[in-house]
Amino acid sequence: MIASKSRSGLSVSGAFVEANVVDGKFITKVYKARRITKRFKEKSGIAQSKELKRRMDTFLQAAIEEARKGLAEGGIPIGSVLVLDGKIIGRGHNQRVQRDSVIHHAEMNCLENAGRLKASVYKRCVLYSTLSPCPMCSGAIVLYKIPHIVVGENVTFKGPEEYVCSQGVKVEVLQDPVCIQLMRDFIKTKPELWNEDIGE
Repeated sequence: MIASKSRSGLSVSGAFVEANVVDGKFITKVYKARRITKRFKEKSGIAQSKELKRRMDTFLQAAIEEARKGLAEGGIPIGSVLVLDGKIIGRGHNQRVQRDSVIHHAEMNCLENAGRLKASVYKRCVLYSTLSPCPMCSGAIVLYKIPHIVVGENVTFKGPEEYVCSQGVKVEVLQDPVCIQLMRDFIKTKPELWNEDIGE
């Protein structure tokens, strides 16, 4: 059996061996590699970060689904979800075309669909959006003191993220390829409608 050196002992065929000399005697302890790996991940925070990423991917996917709904309805493919304590409490997508509206961007539509909430609730929320929020939607985020927003991408359009950050909001940009492609395809096929949406 071949053993290789490690920082804390020897790794032998899927096991971890800890060797020590106590009162002149050579003593070994054998641990299963799975337990060591799990213990290391938990201690280092790797397990927690993977779980956080998995949940983040789930919420972004929900926002992408909203964006695709909007596109299927003949609208602009931008979606948003509002998350409270790990649960989605509001969903929405851009409906300026569908409702002939001047304010129903994805984030505004999401907040509207979440309903009237107390300030204490908004302060515990995370808002996900497939695209960087525009000045109007950013203003709503700041107004209601939503502390954290997760942005699918800001390649095709970038809102006032620096201002939002200056107001104490954590802005996390993922540059998700699906979000980027959705907008690139739409802007290419319907540039006039897109320019209208962002006030150009």
